[in-house]
Amino acid sequence: MGIGELDREAHVPEGRPSGTAGSPRTLAEALRARGDDGLAALLRARSDLLGPVPNDLTQLATRAGTRASVVRALDRLDRFSLQVAETLAVAPDPAPYPVLLDLFTGYDGGHEEPEIEAALPRAVALLREQALVWGDDDRLRLVRTARELLSPSPQHPSPTGLGPTVAESTAGMSPGRIQEIVAAAGLPSTHDPVSAVAALTALFTDRERMAALLDTAPPEALAVLDRLVWGPPYGEVTAKPTPPVSWLRDRGLLLPVSPRTVVLPREVALHLRGGRAHRSPEPRAPEVRVAREYRPQVVDSAAAGQAYGALSTVEELLKSWDHGGPPVLRAGGLSVRDLKRTAAALDVPEPVAAFWLELAYGAGLLASDGEADERYAPTPAYDDWLDQPPAERWARLVTPWLTATRTPRLAGGQDAKGRTLSALGPDLDRAAAPEVRHRVLGLLATLPPGAAADPESLLARLRWERPSRSSGAGASGRPGGAPAAAPTAGAAAEPGAAGPWASEVRTAPAPAQPTAVRPPADLRERLARWVLDDAELLGITGRGALSTAARALLNLPLSEAAPPAAEGGGVEPEVAVERAAELLEPLLPQAVDHVLLQADLTAVAPGPLLRPLADALAVLADVESKGGATVYRFTPGSVRRALDTGRSASDLHAFLAAHSRTPVPQPLAYLVDDVARKHGHLRIGAASAYVRCDDDALLGEILADRRSAALRLRRLAPTVLAAQTDPASLLDGLRSMGYAPAAESAEGDVLITRADVHRTPPRTAPAPVPDGPPTPDATLLAAAVRAIRAGDHAATAVRKEPAVPVTAGGLPRTSAAETLATVQAAAMTGSAVWIGYVNAEGAASQRVIAPVRVEGGFVTGYDHTADEVRTYPLHRITGVAELADEEV
Repeated sequence: MGIGELDREAHVPEGRPSGTAGSPRTLAEALRARGDDGLAALLRARSDLLGPVPNDLTQLATRAGTRASVVRALDRLDRFSLQVAETLAVAPDPAPYPVLLDLFTGYDGGHEEPEIEAALPRAVALLREQALVWGDDDRLRLVRTARELLSPSPQHPSPTGLGPTVAESTAGMSPGRIQEIVAAAGLPSTHDPVSAVAALTALFTDRERMAALLDTAPPEALAVLDRLVWGPPYGEVTAKPTPPVSWLRDRGLLLPVSPRTVVLPREVALHLRGGRAHRSPEPRAPEVRVAREYRPQVVDSAAAGQAYGALSTVEELLKSWDHGGPPVLRAGGLSVRDLKRTAAALDVPEPVAAFWLELAYGAGLLASDGEADERYAPTPAYDDWLDQPPAERWARLVTPWLTATRTPRLAGGQDAKGRTLSALGPDLDRAAAPEVRHRVLGLLATLPPGAAADPESLLARLRWERPSRSSGAGASGRPGGAPAAAPTAGAAAEPGAAGPWASEVRTAPAPAQPTAVRPPADLRERLARWVLDDAELLGITGRGALSTAARALLNLPLSEAAPPAAEGGGVEPEVAVERAAELLEPLLPQAVDHVLLQADLTAVAPGPLLRPLADALAVLADVESKGGATVYRFTPGSVRRALDTGRSASDLHAFLAAHSRTPVPQPLAYLVDDVARKHGHLRIGAASAYVRCDDDALLGEILADRRSAALRLRRLAPTVLAAQTDPASLLDGLRSMGYAPAAESAEGDVLITRADVHRTPPRTAPAPVPDGPPTPDATLLAAAVRAIRAGDHAATAVRKEPAVPVTAGGLPRTSAAETLATVQAAAMTGSAVWIGYVNAEGAASQRVIAPVRVEGGFVTGYDHTADEVRTYPLHRITGVAELADEEV
C-alpha cells in the first residue's frame, strides 16, 4: 500500500467539518472525535506512533495505518482479539456488529455464545482503542492495511481457513466460462460478467437455495467439500477431473486458480460451516492450573536455599578467575572448550554454566579486561558485591536478570547464518526475553502463596495472550494450524465414508502469509520454559512456587516507564529491592566465625564463614567438598601458599587456634612446622634465574636429580646454581620435585606474594536491547496529546472568506506587506491568525498564533500549535490568514 492510499483513508473530505453528527467517514475523523484520554490510550498502546510526535490527527491516522505499525499492533493482540480482526477481514466492509457476532456464533448460535457475547464487546473496544478498527457499531471498519494482511486472497490464505470470494476467484476468468457456471448452477444467463458474478454470489449466500443445490450433489462431491471446508481452501486436482470434482467445478462450488489447483469460495465455505468464520473461537484465556500446593514457609525455605546456592556458585566462578579468566574470542564470547572447563569446574551442565556466566556478566560483575591479550576477569564491582550482605547480593543478581535481554540458553546453538552462538558473545540478545520473563512470573504471582503452576497450562496461557499470526489459528482456522475434516452442513455422507472419490482432491496450501517481525512462537515458548528453570536456580521460586521475597521484588517494572508486572505495584524499584532483601535475610544461613579441625588434616566449616576467615582459610587450605558444610584439606602446597604470603609458622598456629572450636591436631601442627622449616631454604632470583643455598650438598642433590634436566641447571659457585628458564618456571619446577624454594628480589630479600587479583577497569553492565520504543510516561503522553490537538486545530481551522492564495503544500501565500499588516492588526486586536512558516532547515508547517508584539522584523505571540510563546522571523512566514470568528 502506498502512502497516498493511507492519506486517503486518513483524509477528511472537503466540505465536511470535523465533529459533525453521524458516523465518522475516515480514521482521522474517528480519532478527532476521541477525548484526550482516548488519544493517550492509543499512544500508550502503540508507542511507535510517537516517533516523532505527529503534527496533527490526520498525520497520526496516516502513521497508524502504515504496514510496520499495523503489524506491530497485530502482533501484540491476544488470541481472541486477533480472531475478531481476522473475522472483520472476511466480513463485509463496513460490518455491523450483529454480522460480526453471527460470524462467531453461526447461523443458529453455539454452545459458546454466552462467552462470545461477553468477550466480543471488549475485543472490539480494544481494537478500536488501538485504531485497528474504527467506526460506530453499525459500521465497523478494519484499517485497510490490517485487512490486506488478514483477508483471504488468491495469494494469501486467511488464518480463518477461508478462501477468496467468488468475485475475487473469478477475476480474470473468461465471460463465457462464467456464463457456463451460472447456467450449470440453474441461474438465468446475464448480459455481463459483473451481474453473473453477483447472481452467483447471491446464490451462495442464500441459505435455502444453497441447501437445495447441495441436496442434488453426489455424496462423493460433498466429501470433497468436507476436506476443504475448514481450510486450507486450496486443493490439487488431476488433469482430468473425475465426475464429483467436475460437478463442483461446473457449478462454481470449486473455482480454478490454475490448471491443477482449485479453491473453495468463501461464500460456499461459510454456508458449509454454518456461518462461522472460526472453527474454535477462544474468547476466554486458559486458566493457569495449580500442579501442587505447599505451605508458604516450605516454599520460602526452599527458595532461600537455592538463593544461597546461587550466591555460592557465582562467587566460586569469579574467584576461580581472580588471576584472569579464559581469553576472549576474536568475534567475542567464550570458546566452547572454555565453557566445558567452566561447567566441569562448577559441576553443572554446559547450558547451566552459560547461565551463571551471563548472570554475572549482566550484573556487571564480569567483563573483558580490554588488554591486548584480552581475557575475562571480575570487575571492581565484584569486590563491592562481596562486601554486601547475602540478601542484598541476591537482589543485585536478580534485579538485572528481570530486565536482561541476554538469553544464555541459546549458547551452543546456531544463528541464521549457521555460526555457533557462544556464551558472553554478541548475538545472544533477544528483545522478547524481558517481556516473557515478567509475564511468566506475573502469572505465577496470580496463584495462591505456595502454589506451583502446571507448566503446560502456563504455556497455553502465554500462547493465548500472544499468539503467532503464522501459527496461532493456522491456515485451517484451528489452533496449531492443522487441517481437519468436519461434517458438512447438508452433506449426505460422513467424512471418509464417501468412497474413492474423496481422495480426488488433495489439500494444497497457498503461499504463506507474511509474518510479523517478532520472535518465532517456538522461541517464546522456549523462553518461558527457561524462565521457569532459571527462576528455580536463582531462588525466585521454590519447588515451582513463587517465594515471598520474589513477590515483593516483582514490583520492579519492565522499564522505567512501564507498569509493574505483578499486581500490587506502584512501589519504587529501590523500595521493592530493599523489601525483598529484608524478607529473604532471615531465611539465609548465618555466617560463622569458626571451623572444626580434624586429625585427618581437614577442617569442617559448619556454615558459611565470615568473609575475612573464608579468604584466609582459602589460602591456607584447599576446598575438598561442599554441601551443608564445607570441608577444607591442608596440604604441603596449601601451607606453603600461606607462607608465601609472608606469614610465619607461629602466625599460622595462632590463626588455627583462634578460629577452631576443637584443639589443633598434632598432625596439622607438624605439617605446618615441617613446611615452614623447609620454606625459603632455597632462594631463587633472576639471572635468567638462579638458585642460591648455603647447603652445597642440597644443590648437588638437585643437580643429580634427573627431573631437573628440563631446567638446564649448572653450578656457578658452591652455593649458587644458574638456570636457563625464568624464575617463575624455576619455582614451579623445584616445587614439583618436592622442594620448598622461596623467591628473592634483586637485593636478596625474600619476595612476599600477596593474594592480589586481576580486575578489569570499571565496566558498566550490558544494557538490554529495547523491543521497539519505550512505553511513554504520563507526562510525555499529555504533552503529545496537547501538541497533536494544537496542530490539528491549526490544520482544520476555518479561514475567513475570501481565502488567501494557498501554496501546493497547503500553506497560505501573501506578500510581505500584507503579512506585516495582518499580524500587526492581530496584535492590536488580540486575535489569532493562521500562518505558514518555513524553518531554517526548510521544513514547512502551518500554525495558529496570537501575536502580541511585532518589531524588528519579528513577530512574537502565543503559538497554539506548540502551546508556548514563540518568536518568528517575518521573512520566514509564507503568508497569513485570519480565522473565522468561531475559531478564534
